Amino acid sequence: MATERHGQIVETPTEARQAEPGPSVLALLTASTGLAGLILGIVWFVFFRV
Repeated sequence: MATERHGQIVETPTEARQAEPGPSVLALLTASTGLAGLILGIVWFVFFRV
């Protein structure tokens, strides 16, 4: 719970974020990079194969 000290509100890091920590940034980066590679692979296969 937020407290007030010397006229300033003091909160824990979780309270300051106002939510629980979300998914791992590494997992999000890996999934988005993999999806981008898959889409580029499909585009290359459809348009640029000889």
